[in-house]
Amino acid sequence: MLSRTAVLERDDELAALARAARLAAGGAGSVVLVSGEAGIGKSSLVGALHDALPDARLLTGRCDDLATPRVLGPLRDLSGTVGADLARALRSPGERDALFTALHEELDWAGHATVLTVEDVHWADEATLDLLRWLARRVSDLPAVLVLTYRDDELDRAHPLRRLLAAIATARSVVRLPLGPLSSDAVRTLAGPGWADTVLAATGGNPFLVHELLASPDAVPSSVVDLVLARLHRLDPDSRDAVERLSVITSTADRPLVDALVPGGLAALAGAEEHGLLLVEPRQVGFRHELTRRAVVDALPAARRTTLNAAALAVLEARPDHDPAQLVHHAIEAGDAVAVVRHGPAAATAAATGRAHRQAADHLRAVLAHRDELAPPELADLLEASARACYTVGDRERSALADQDEAVRIRRDLGDPVALGASLRSLSRIAWWVGDRRRAETAAVEAVSVLGGTEDRRELALALSNVSQLAMLAERMTEARETAEHAIALAREVDDRAVLSHALNNLGTAQWAQGDPTGRELVEESRDVALEAGLSEHASRAWCNVVWQLLVHLRPDEAGEELVAGIEHAEADEQVVFWKYLTVERGLVALAGARWATAVADAEVGLDATSPIRCTALFVLGRVALRTGEPADELVEECWRLGRELDELQRTAPAAALACEAAWLRRDDEQVRRIGREVYAEACRVGSLPWRVELAHWLRLAGDPVDPADLAGSTHPHALSARGDWRGAADAWAAAGYPYEAAAALTCSDDDTVVLSGLAGLDALGGVRLADRVREDLRRRGAVRVPRGPTSTTRVNVAGLTARQVDVLALLAEGLPNAAIAERLVLSVRTVDHHVGALMAKLGAGSRHEAVERATELGWSAG
Repeated sequence: MLSRTAVLERDDELAALARAARLAAGGAGSVVLVSGEAGIGKSSLVGALHDALPDARLLTGRCDDLATPRVLGPLRDLSGTVGADLARALRSPGERDALFTALHEELDWAGHATVLTVEDVHWADEATLDLLRWLARRVSDLPAVLVLTYRDDELDRAHPLRRLLAAIATARSVVRLPLGPLSSDAVRTLAGPGWADTVLAATGGNPFLVHELLASPDAVPSSVVDLVLARLHRLDPDSRDAVERLSVITSTADRPLVDALVPGGLAALAGAEEHGLLLVEPRQVGFRHELTRRAVVDALPAARRTTLNAAALAVLEARPDHDPAQLVHHAIEAGDAVAVVRHGPAAATAAATGRAHRQAADHLRAVLAHRDELAPPELADLLEASARACYTVGDRERSALADQDEAVRIRRDLGDPVALGASLRSLSRIAWWVGDRRRAETAAVEAVSVLGGTEDRRELALALSNVSQLAMLAERMTEARETAEHAIALAREVDDRAVLSHALNNLGTAQWAQGDPTGRELVEESRDVALEAGLSEHASRAWCNVVWQLLVHLRPDEAGEELVAGIEHAEADEQVVFWKYLTVERGLVALAGARWATAVADAEVGLDATSPIRCTALFVLGRVALRTGEPADELVEECWRLGRELDELQRTAPAAALACEAAWLRRDDEQVRRIGREVYAEACRVGSLPWRVELAHWLRLAGDPVDPADLAGSTHPHALSARGDWRGAADAWAAAGYPYEAAAALTCSDDDTVVLSGLAGLDALGGVRLADRVREDLRRRGAVRVPRGPTSTTRVNVAGLTARQVDVLALLAEGLPNAAIAERLVLSVRTVDHHVGALMAKLGAGSRHEAVERATELGWSAG
């Protein structure tokens, strides 16, 4: 029964996997994504590979449903089945390059296909996701197939797996195998005609539920738990006790663990194996399905579950090879605060070493829940470690700020001014990231004051560089340069690469922002110093500033080139906050090129980030919505509100420009003048030309032109339009790679022929809102033959889809797999794979279904 149900109606999927293995044997590897709801048969499909691929080497690792996942858990499962180099590298996950190299070499077995399967990647830790991203980009050149299984119904937009799926969408060879439920014919084959309708209605065709229901002699139970427990209660008491003992173990249990936990060892499991609850092998034991285990453990009385976890903890603690993450899990489930405090810091350190910062933060949060068990110095250290981890992953719930603030309060009473000064500097940095500039400035000044009275020149240099950074971000460029130069001198004196990189970044960005091109060289030197010293955060920050300044100076193509390496670096080192920042900056690049769907997809990454990133994300989303005719009011209002709260011109000026654009499009010139003049005056006060010129442009359109002397000598396209040179502005925008702005500038001309040229450009780009206003203005002034706009069905092409990709999209909407699409369009499956990956990337979609949804949102219709 089990084998028939497990692989029934999966011939096409097995054939696709076999084809991928054959291609891999010839050196053309691929990624295979197997997705579907819990119980749909993902693990059964993987299990069937042993028979379907007799000539392939099969390696399988599984992610566990732990409260905080093990670092590289599924890869560690491979230790006994891989070569010595990879096994050794897995024991030292902090040596990332060595681990990646060893895995690459393990899979590079010429002439033989290796199928590496990682099951349940929706539960993967960040270090595992990092490794899989790296491998997915390279597997096409290996004789290997990377198979990933996951529950696609459990992925919200913020799920870490989304980033991996987005990266894989642009890989060279991807095969997607979404698994559907069993058909009515299949259920009828299994259940017989008399009961098939009842079984199908109760299970929806889910293979696991079908199997459980057919194994139950009773009436139809109401839930999975009822199905499993009906089978459990048919066991004798000793067998039932053995199953319950193993249910608290979230992974496969090896033989020594079974012998230690279960009275009678393996022999006591015979009944559970016969009843289909457990899969028993000579070296290990596991539940037939994770849903089975969850049903058993969730049905346990709380006292029994606590006792069993305590027993598992005691056994695992005695093992020399214990995993601290697993110990923390059982300690939490057992309610053992002392054990949580004992093992939590080690688990956090292991996670951070493996660059799984989110898991490090979770472990530290578990420890800090029992802070009464900690002495003040240890508590301060753990609070700072927690703040650092939360900051790294871009925690938006302000726990990083709260932890760092508490650490500062504790350090004030410990009598160590160096530690206090360093803690204040960290508080300043975190406060800025969450949008509290005033607190950031106060803590920064105090840090310099405290450290100035010590002999620690390094910490003083870091504090000075932090002050420089805040000044640079606030457009106080003279102060930024002076304090950066002081910090650089101290950094060279103490020979500290971290301080040097940080201060060079500030100095270079300040100079570049003031029009000194040598500033770029300093920022790039800052990045090089950081990369050479392995300072991931500093390198990521340098990339952010390079890209930002390139965009300020209207060089989006160069910014896009820098982003490729910058995003890859931030992803690889789990610098999540900077990955989000860089991804939103990539959205700005897409916005410059009027690639609306891509801009939206990238900007949405920043919506759950800290305030500075969220503000920029809202700017991108608001501008796309305004220009493409989507609802924009809420986005514009929040961006303007948040920009004012952040109180930095680099946020308030774009937010004001967005608000001005929205007001002008609805013909509210008074609002344009009110907002525009307020922020324009601030930009003039601090001497910032880049933030001044766009506001000048909107003020001119609203009938309130600025003093030409304010913009004297500027060749910025907005400066040209602010002076009334619409043609010059259009040419400058086109040369810089901003097609929407170029078309919009032409529509400001007094010559109807020129306006119509701009209107045609807007129509081609999907610039609906402005195009509608231009048509209305043309009709008001008596123009004849004003062309109609494009129909909504053509607007999907604003995503840049080719005609063939639109054909493929239509068949995706029908739910066809790639092989069927290939047959329908008379293409190779590989070519269809490429088209699907390309259109998903252009639409910023993480799945085929999401691609169809995004295209529909843009106005496309399959009809």
